[in-house]
Parts: sequence; C-alpha cells; structure tokens
Amino acid sequence: MSVTIKVINTSSHALPNYETLSSAGMDLRAELPEPITLKPLGRAIVKTGLFIELPIGYEAQVRPRSGLAAKKGITVLNSPGTIDADYRGEIGVILVNLSDEPFTVENGERIAQLIIAKHERAEWVTAEVLTETDRGAGGFGSTGTK
Repeated sequence: MSVTIKVINTSSHALPNYETLSSAGMDLRAELPEPITLKPLGRAIVKTGLFIELPIGYEAQVRPRSGLAAKKGITVLNSPGTIDADYRGEIGVILVNLSDEPFTVENGERIAQLIIAKHERAEWVTAEVLTETDRGAGGFGSTGTK
C-alpha cells in the first residue's frame, strides 16, 4: 500500500527513497550552502530543500538515524518531529549534538529519516470515572525493569 504525496525539491539532491522493500523510513539529506558545526550540546535547524503536501489524515515523522546517534551522538531534538498535513514550509530537522566533540554537518549528509504515517483524530468524552485495570495509575517504571 502506498500514498501519493506532492513534493517540491529545491535541493541539489535526489528525492528521499526507501533503501529496501521493508524500510519504514526514507533518509533526509542536509541542503546547506556551507557546512554547519554543532558544538557539544549545540543544536541547529538543518534545512532539506524539501516541501511536501500530505493528504489529510497523514503526518510525516522526522526521526533520528540510528547510526548517526550511536556512532556520533547526533540526534533529532524533538524526536519524533511532526509535519502536519497543512504545513507547506521547508522541512527542517532540529539536530542536537549530545557528544563531547564538535560535529560538522556537510551538504548532502543523511541527517534524519522521514516516516509517513496515518493518524486518527480523537473525540473527547467527559467521564467521572475510568475503567479499572491491573496497572491502575502506576507509571514511569511501575511495571518493573526485567
């Protein structure tokens, strides 16, 4: 199953694509006039040169690339970032350097992955009580660690 998405590509790179038949995400590349260096704990919005038009009922999620996070300590700060169906601006990725060494983002570097996902809209129903469960109000580690 696939969904059709309009895209404008002002970057100097090919459109994102799925690397394998089973890939959930497509890599986003930095579109930079000059490299950006992120100092330790530094952050920057890195532009991609991509503008998209999603159908209503879909979102695009911007997520970290696992290799960049594991090897270099570079991740997406607001992970996952959400691109709504009515947004028409350029896709930007908020990168943060969680390592103790500077990291330079080069033009064309794969910086994040983009996931296209269906979503539902919620309708609130006001209630006086909620259905009881075994877990109850337990949260933040209440189910154990092993």
